[in-house]
Amino acid sequence: MREVVLHGRTFELYLEAEVVNQAVRQLALRLKEDFKGRDPLFVCIMNGSFMFASELMYAIDEDFEVAFARYSSYEGTSSTGQLREVMPVTQSLEGRVVVIVEDLIDTGFTMHCLQKRFYELGAKEVHIASMLSKPAALKCDVKTDYIALEIENKFILGHGLDYDNYGRMFKDIYQLKDEA
Repeated sequence: MREVVLHGRTFELYLEAEVVNQAVRQLALRLKEDFKGRDPLFVCIMNGSFMFASELMYAIDEDFEVAFARYSSYEGTSSTGQLREVMPVTQSLEGRVVVIVEDLIDTGFTMHCLQKRFYELGAKEVHIASMLSKPAALKCDVKTDYIALEIENKFILGHGLDYDNYGRMFKDIYQLKDEA
């Protein structure tokens, strides 16, 4: 599909799934090499990272531990500026090397808060692996160690990313066409 319409807003094709998949496979090779023998805990941030996390874990193809957590800071097309913990990590982070698996680094607010929180919970190291990053949108001091693709500062959906909980299951990524 070249365009999709959700909640009266039009989105146009931005990245085809195969472009994203290839970038994820390359990222997986780096992660596999960098964390081999270090017993990392990959913490997948739901709901957005579910597709990326699945593809990444399959491509890494190692016996690393995986956990899931859920935080929310978005409403509609913008950040609320507040992080809400919906489902915390249940595994102990004490002394662990943690890799946060995120779908998109936008303002960096969520990752800034999570890095700080995971260190407070005793993590030895906290790294970030993101499918996408918008460098022009970054507002927080956060270093993303692993990025599959850098993109422009447009609102997007698909491949796990949503617009008010819809659009996550599109395999391609679409950008908001009617954005002012």
